[in-house]
Amino acid sequence: MVVDARIERSQDLYRRSVMGGEHPALDQADGELDAVEAELALARGRIRHGRFLARRAGDETEDPAELAAFERALELFRGLGDVRGEGESLFWIGIVHQVVRRDHDTAVPLLERARELAARVGDQETRAEALRHLGIADHAAGRLVSAREHLTASSEIRREIGLLDGVASNMVGLGYIAAAEGRHDDAAAILAEAHTLARAHGAHNIVLQIEEAQANIR
Repeated sequence: MVVDARIERSQDLYRRSVMGGEHPALDQADGELDAVEAELALARGRIRHGRFLARRAGDETEDPAELAAFERALELFRGLGDVRGEGESLFWIGIVHQVVRRDHDTAVPLLERARELAARVGDQETRAEALRHLGIADHAAGRLVSAREHLTASSEIRREIGLLDGVASNMVGLGYIAAAEGRHDDAAAILAEAHTLARAHGAHNIVLQIEEAQANIR
């Protein structure tokens, strides 16, 4: 509905220029449509990333349109001065580097910046996502304390905003970290709680990840 309203607004601005001679209205119309295009590019990129995750077990080929969509969104949001959109776009660009390309070194500065911008504008969902993936980068590098802190902070935010399936997802990593630190009883308890939470919220993919973790760290 917001997108539809922006398109209608651009049409009204066009008429003001053509009929009323208010030609600066055309610049305003461009801004309305840039905002629509930015949100659409972000949405398209997310869908492409979802397809990558769905086929990843058998095919990790990168779809170049995914990164291109996120970069276009970033360009448009920056042009509009939309800090929320800029932060979210940077996050997704970081995800392409981390998840698709397995390049944590490139991803981390993007995720850090995304976290900063999300915190500035109160975008708690993007902030939690960035913290999660910073934790994943730390875990991959063997920085277990920092990984635990990032994942715990992400989980706290996700609980606050009601993303409990996301909490369960974070707990998979926290379970592995506990096991790596020699806290096997804690790991078992974390994964048991995660399993209950994931099942309660229909997070079937997360349930499978939890069960795999439980089998691996016994």
